Amino acid sequence: MDLQDYFDFIDDTSIRIKGHRIYIDEVLEEHLKGKAPEEILYCFKNLPLEKIYATLLYYEVNKAEIDAYLQRVRQYHEKSRQEWQATQGPTLAIVEERNRLRKERERLIAEERFHPILDKPAS
Repeated sequence: MDLQDYFDFIDDTSIRIKGHRIYIDEVLEEHLKGKAPEEILYCFKNLPLEKIYATLLYYEVNKAEIDAYLQRVRQYHEKSRQEWQATQGPTLAIVEERNRLRKERERLIAEERFHPILDKPAS
């Protein structure tokens, strides 16, 4: 079996592991964080170890090409995140404020300065 037979080459930012909804960049990011193949297996429980090794081997054989691919994927994800933030501005601000208030409430409960059942909410 040829090494490329393990992958579906969709476009310049999408190389998927054949038979799975997992992209090689997801596996390679774990590898680049220093995880061993067996540790990567815990991140992707339905992905056979054979395909993890095939992905790592494909990376090593085509390092320059795959490093460029990973850079394109990172740029695409960053651009998508920025576009999402631009369209979700008000919603994002509400979510951030809610999270800030939740953390403040948890801090007050931990300090025993607020009891969620006995104390009345501020008006």
